[in-house]
Amino acid sequence: MSYLGFVTIVNAATYDLATKGIDAPFALVDLEAFDANVADLARRAAGKPIRVVSKSVRCRYLLERVLAQPGFEGLMCYSLAEALWHVEQGTTDDILIAYPTADHAALRRLAADERARAAISIMIDSSEHLDLVDSALGHDHPEIRVCLELDASWRPLPGVHVGTRRSPVFTPKQAVAMTRNVMARKGFRLVGMMGYEGQIAGLGDKASNGLKNTVVRWIQRRSIAELAKRRGAAVRAVRELVDLEFVNGGGTGSIESTGAEAAVTEIAAGSGLIGPTLFDEYTRFTPRPAALFALPVVRRPTKKIATLYAGGYVASGPVGPARLPSPYLPAGLKLVSLEGAGEVQTPVTGEAAHDLRLGDRVYLRHVKAGELAERFDEYHIIAGERIERTVPTYRGEGQNFG
Repeated sequence: MSYLGFVTIVNAATYDLATKGIDAPFALVDLEAFDANVADLARRAAGKPIRVVSKSVRCRYLLERVLAQPGFEGLMCYSLAEALWHVEQGTTDDILIAYPTADHAALRRLAADERARAAISIMIDSSEHLDLVDSALGHDHPEIRVCLELDASWRPLPGVHVGTRRSPVFTPKQAVAMTRNVMARKGFRLVGMMGYEGQIAGLGDKASNGLKNTVVRWIQRRSIAELAKRRGAAVRAVRELVDLEFVNGGGTGSIESTGAEAAVTEIAAGSGLIGPTLFDEYTRFTPRPAALFALPVVRRPTKKIATLYAGGYVASGPVGPARLPSPYLPAGLKLVSLEGAGEVQTPVTGEAAHDLRLGDRVYLRHVKAGELAERFDEYHIIAGERIERTVPTYRGEGQNFG
């Protein structure tokens, strides 16, 4: 099996030997694969710093490991409470929150903590977000760092929206108007701009359907060109009014095109560290599967089927088979279509099912990187044929940020 120029023999026996003293279900992180993914993200960024997307990892040990490597600077968190926790833990002093917050209690904690206020930038896209902060803190609150989100979707025709539904700020004119709004409000300082191009970063172009493949690539080529022009104009216009510290863009799937934009100063990425099945559908890069979970065989209803305990770890997003976990090792297994992955049992079939015995492990991959950590309290960090250490996930540290 070859990934990114590495030739690595990956088999269930290696993981079985490393984890022989542990009862399944459990989750593991293959350290060699993880570190190879770290190096490949940095290579693809070509010198532009990467801000690590925490929701794709949700494990403090792994986040700290990445941040210690050249080319990685700061976190992009998904929750203000999460960001405050990382400041308390000393993970980093540079945190951008990717989504607006309506958490009044967390906002009050932010306002009361000078260190946190210096480290954290919250996301806004409307004057209502500023109003919400004022309603939580009063109108005479300390200065809060804010980042303006520019909608990075593609809108080729009136009424046509390709990409994620995020900010109402789409044009340079709207960005300037919102910038002036922030400048006129006491207690806020605009320090950055951000745009997530989901139709490029989050949409694989290696679909089995040839027509879909062609359409996706056509959309992405045109969207990349349109966004570079529009984002560049918006950033230039805003910089005439304020001194931006950063302009964030991208995602694991768009590192090359985002990094090529002169207006972008840093790239957001995280899922490529883990290598979930979502990224099997890209032609531009191939991350190695770094995080897996193991389920034990508990039934043999037929010679062609082995039933695993639990396994219904369905990923978020559009409902359908593409959100189900996939059997990975031993090779040659697949889910049973009429049952899928279940709450208490997951049957698998295929050639390898014939040789499975009660108590054997099957290793599966999750669809979206960070969501696996919501299912397990700890990750067993595998180095070769041994467990190097066992580390808590967010869940294992008693942290749940929604």
